[in-house]
Amino acid sequence: MSLALLLGIGIVVTIIFHFIGVYAGAKKIVWTAIVLIWTGVILVATSEVKPKAYSEIKKMQGKYEETDKLIKEAMPKVSLYELIEIKKSYLEHTNRE
Repeated sequence: MSLALLLGIGIVVTIIFHFIGVYAGAKKIVWTAIVLIWTGVILVATSEVKPKAYSEIKKMQGKYEETDKLIKEAMPKVSLYELIEIKKSYLEHTNRE
């Protein structure tokens, strides 16, 4: 999934929650929940991966030029979203063969 698609889904869900809050008369509560959800998702997506993931990255390194480029851009601290993009690139190249 691309980042634009994920953001689009998040925006649509936010709008749906907004209208639910308007209908239920609880706009402040709903918007507080929306802000907390967005904050949590952004924190998780940008958090650094565990040391075990770096060993996985080392195994993927050196096989495909496009994947190596993503790894080089992501280092030295790899976020969860970057790891997902690296794995996606690696699997796409592996499946082509």
